[in-house]
Amino acid sequence: MPKIDNMLAVLWMLNSGQKITAKQISEKLELNIRTVYRYIDTLSTSGVPIISDAGHNGGYTLLNHFIEAPLFFDFEEQTALFHAAVFAEDAGYYGGEALNRAISKLSNYSNEEQERKINQHFNSLEVISRTNSLSIEPFLKELEQAVADGYSVNIRYDKSGEEPSKYRLVDPYRIIYWNNKWYVIGFCHLRSEIRSFRVDRMESLVLTKNKFNPPENFSAGDFFMQNLLPTIEDKEGVISFVISGNKRVLDDLCQHWFLGQYLQERTSTQATFLLEEDIIHTQVPYLLLPYGKSIQVIEPISLKKKLVEVLSELITFHQV
Repeated sequence: MPKIDNMLAVLWMLNSGQKITAKQISEKLELNIRTVYRYIDTLSTSGVPIISDAGHNGGYTLLNHFIEAPLFFDFEEQTALFHAAVFAEDAGYYGGEALNRAISKLSNYSNEEQERKINQHFNSLEVISRTNSLSIEPFLKELEQAVADGYSVNIRYDKSGEEPSKYRLVDPYRIIYWNNKWYVIGFCHLRSEIRSFRVDRMESLVLTKNKFNPPENFSAGDFFMQNLLPTIEDKEGVISFVISGNKRVLDDLCQHWFLGQYLQERTSTQATFLLEEDIIHTQVPYLLLPYGKSIQVIEPISLKKKLVEVLSELITFHQV
């Protein structure tokens, strides 16, 4: 049998409730007794609580019916799960309570040395939450169920600038977490098109009995980003803008969620982006201002003039 099958067989024999010796395991599974000892050591290292009694009536037993515990999570896997729980809490993940229960099981079935090492790594990471997402957890849970089962939802949605809030029947295709916000992507029956909705703007949500079939090969991520970012429709209206700066600042701008989509060329000291002229003059200046003197606009000259104009307006505003 493969090694993993042999180890599982050893585990099942230990779980019988009867004390068993290495020799008995060796004979039952037709394994070398040294191999049995190695398997026992591996299982113990993985967190299986094996009790070893020496002497004439000695042998191996399992503590507290371990078969109910998670199996074969090594140290790195356990640490990763603990860290995932930290990130999930920050994001307002609806399954945080279930995830914490799973984490508790890992703790319950870890030996003292494993628990000490995991706590060292667990306490080394901290996520600063920018928003409190606890209020949307019930909505997220219902939305995920609706997505999984293919049921439409009735939502009362507060769209910025639209009064009063409107009720919408939505076929939810996917849930997305982006830029510290949760969104649901689906077909809006009110507008007869696919749209995205911020979950924190939902005032109420009711599951319906209306079934739907999502479109095949639909990518919610692609849809979301395509609608979030302006498209370059007219190639004749597209121009390049070039900035120079140190590597760290250029890395930051080239990985920016907006500008990074339009990066054309990058060197150690310069980056070239391709965008519509109107966007360069209306949106780009406000993206560049926070970087101050750490970057310099090479072209177009019109962007330099626009930066000066924006700064002049700000100075005038704050002098009043």
